[in-house]
Amino acid sequence: MEEEKVILVNENDEQIGLMPKMEAHEKAVLHRAFSVFVLNKKNELMLQQRAHHKYHSPGLWTNTCCSHQRDGETNIEAGTRRLQEEMGFVTPLKDAVSFIYKAPFDNGLTEHEYDHVLIGAFEEDPIINPDEVADWKWMSIEAVRNDISLQPELYTEWFKIIFDKFYSHITL
Repeated sequence: MEEEKVILVNENDEQIGLMPKMEAHEKAVLHRAFSVFVLNKKNELMLQQRAHHKYHSPGLWTNTCCSHQRDGETNIEAGTRRLQEEMGFVTPLKDAVSFIYKAPFDNGLTEHEYDHVLIGAFEEDPIINPDEVADWKWMSIEAVRNDISLQPELYTEWFKIIFDKFYSHITL
């Protein structure tokens, strides 16, 4: 099976090429990504705990789902696809905000992403894919904020960055 490729972009989010995902993370090359935040009517955020066998950030808590767009795929199409693959449901998503971040990991890989934050609403329990997700939970926005400051080691780097920088955008 051919390795998944990520979309390389410049600082204006203009596509400049494709690269195998692992190579992009090894070389810390800027590429397009998305992060989905699903909330319910109580303004609780659906968090997922990454599967324990993931190649980076295993077992850490993070936003509802995240990944990389495929060549020719819109942000919304990519978010919808991955939400179904990881969490077992689909809900309408809206593009809320985007930003560039860089986060090195202990294993020598680096996330250098032009990340699109997508927001959606859902009221039911997900049907998680155990290959991707170890667990999930609903948490109030304030509880997430407090827990990140008390126990930052339990959360993925990108989630902490998004939550801190874009707290005001992570609502419906």
